[in-house]
Amino acid sequence: MQSTRQRILEHLEQRGAATPRQMAAAFGMSAANLRRHLAILQGRGLVQPAGWRRTEGRGRPQQIFALSPAAQGDEGLEALARALLAQLGERPRPARLRALAAELAGEAGLPPGQTQRLVAAVQRLTPLGYKPHWEARPQGPQVVLGRCPYASLVAEHPVLCRMDAELLAQLLGGPVEQIAKLQPGPDGLPQCVFAVRGE
Repeated sequence: MQSTRQRILEHLEQRGAATPRQMAAAFGMSAANLRRHLAILQGRGLVQPAGWRRTEGRGRPQQIFALSPAAQGDEGLEALARALLAQLGERPRPARLRALAAELAGEAGLPPGQTQRLVAAVQRLTPLGYKPHWEARPQGPQVVLGRCPYASLVAEHPVLCRMDAELLAQLLGGPVEQIAKLQPGPDGLPQCVFAVRGE
C-alpha cells in the first residue's frame, strides 16, 4: 500500500499541480493533515510552491504545489543547462539563437495555413515540456505556454525567452511577441503568452 506522501507525489506527477484542498479531497483526509505531509515533502526538496489559485466567490487564494525539479529527475539537466547557457552568453549573436531554435523546432516543414501551423506548433512543443495551447483572439491568435521548462533558469538567463520567441517564429513562419512572462493564468499557474503577429 502506498504511503500518503507517495500518493501526493504521484498525484502531482499526473496532474501537474494542485492545491492542498484538492489533494485532501482526493485522498479523503483533512487539509491540515495533508499540509503536514506537503511540508515534509517540501523540506525534502520534492515539492515546491507553483503559484496561487483564486477561489470562487469570497476567500483567500489557495497556494498551488507542484513537483520540484529534483522529484522530476531534472536537477542534473538544470546544471547542464546552466553551464551551456554560460557558454552561450546573455547576448548571443542572433544567428546562434536562430540555430538553437531551429534545432528545437526539428525538421518538419511549415503546414500551409495559420491554423494548421498553430496545431503543428503545439504538437511540437508538447514533448519539449511546455504544456502549450493556442487561443483565437480578435487581434490575432496567441500561443500560451502553460509550463516553462526553464522557469528556474529564466531569472538568471532571460535569453531563454528570446529563444522561445525565435522557436515559435520558426514553427509559425512569422514574428511573435511575448506579451506575458510567467504570469498567473486562469488556473493560478505561471504561464507565458506570445501574440502571433501577421499571417
